[in-house]
Amino acid sequence: MTWSVVAAVTGAALVVAAAPGRAPGQDGAGRPAGGPDAAVTLLVGRALDVGDGGIAARCALEAFRDGLCTGWRQQRVRATSRGAGSVLRGPASREAAGATRTVVLPTNSGGPLEIALAEAGRLTDVTVHDGHGRYVGGELAPRSRHWTNTEPLRAGELYTVQVGAQDAAGTPVGVTMAFRTSPPPDEGRLTVEFGPRPGTYGAGQIVTAALSRPVPAADRTARARVERALQVTSEPAVEGGWHWVDESTLHYRPRTYWPAHAEVHVTSGLDGVEVGDHDYGGPSDSTEFTVGDRIEAVTDAEAHEMTVRRNGKVIRTIPVTTGKAGFRTRSGIKVVLRKEYQVRMRGDSVGIKRGTSEFYDLPVFYATRVTWSGEYVHAAPWSVASQGEENVSHGCTGMSTAEAAWFFQTVREGDIVHVVNSEGEPMAPFENGFGDWNLDWRAWQAGSALGSDAPVPATALPAVSRHTASRLRPLT
Repeated sequence: MTWSVVAAVTGAALVVAAAPGRAPGQDGAGRPAGGPDAAVTLLVGRALDVGDGGIAARCALEAFRDGLCTGWRQQRVRATSRGAGSVLRGPASREAAGATRTVVLPTNSGGPLEIALAEAGRLTDVTVHDGHGRYVGGELAPRSRHWTNTEPLRAGELYTVQVGAQDAAGTPVGVTMAFRTSPPPDEGRLTVEFGPRPGTYGAGQIVTAALSRPVPAADRTARARVERALQVTSEPAVEGGWHWVDESTLHYRPRTYWPAHAEVHVTSGLDGVEVGDHDYGGPSDSTEFTVGDRIEAVTDAEAHEMTVRRNGKVIRTIPVTTGKAGFRTRSGIKVVLRKEYQVRMRGDSVGIKRGTSEFYDLPVFYATRVTWSGEYVHAAPWSVASQGEENVSHGCTGMSTAEAAWFFQTVREGDIVHVVNSEGEPMAPFENGFGDWNLDWRAWQAGSALGSDAPVPATALPAVSRHTASRLRPLT
């Protein structure tokens, strides 16, 4: 970690540090011009990695008497009102205002960064951002004497820390510091593959995140770090959250369906983040998609009809047949998975033996898939006489060829298909397609490692990150 006092903050103005040995406002002899300079001492604490002998020697030479770069250390930094800052070598020593000193220390990116006052005064603002302009969230304590980060640092990043404060008399002082975190290991880093691919989808589309290796449920801290790093932003903004499906899969959905014509961006902030003990995230590709019109098809198995709505308005009512006794259509909310113009459907694929009266082997057209196990909305010309009258299928929703063609052309992946009054088994949340919407919001939040009271919002684009207790800055 390289700490370098590079500039100072006076109020809201950023002032470039003077050359070593002379601060802004000093005369040629190094004396303050125009009166004494206000100053406060900051305690800058950070978690350090275990260093080798050479690193330990440099630590001892630069700052630390014990020569060990392990555990938790605090560095004293002087902040003044005249654009001069300095790193202090020990609790009792203070270098001349304006002196610039660099300390090389390997810093654990997964550990906390803390800034506190060593004397009377108050912190007014702490801003931390990396070389890409991304801000690190943090909180000021209620009495404004202590700040700590609430978002993890990334490995191998150069950070700039700007601190504004007031001394006991209320005079503004400040300092800007730079540091670099230790690089992550080259291999074995945790990455993520997002779905869906870019395109236009229905209002029920689920965001998926497939991790490159499992994160055990018992390691709740690691899971929480992963969740915080997986960012979903949307326009318009919605409330949403991640849910752990298994040890290597997460799903994200809004509290209710996506708004029509929403724009959704999904990115990973895992790169460089320490997920576990010396276990780091790596770079991953982002994805984005748009939402089309909100198409929702509700099939009432008891009434033998499907009602299709676009953006809340009924656009078609279709006579249908659904699963008969022994083959009832699954009840609940499903999402269109794909559209297949022609599918060969056979009874033995769902456990019906050849040679029995229920066995079938048929070419089926305009097949819209809603489960991976083989439930479709499709053309069923052989049962037109029963459509709208009785349920005679083996679990699929059948309709005339003309109606099936219209449905096939109207819906897209991610559109909603809701079956009611079927007396069938409920749609599983995850094992057989996207049944995620069958969990109520409280149950969905229970699958988060962040706790049911802390859903991850899909914020309005561009994303923002809280870097102080009272201010928001754009995250780019």
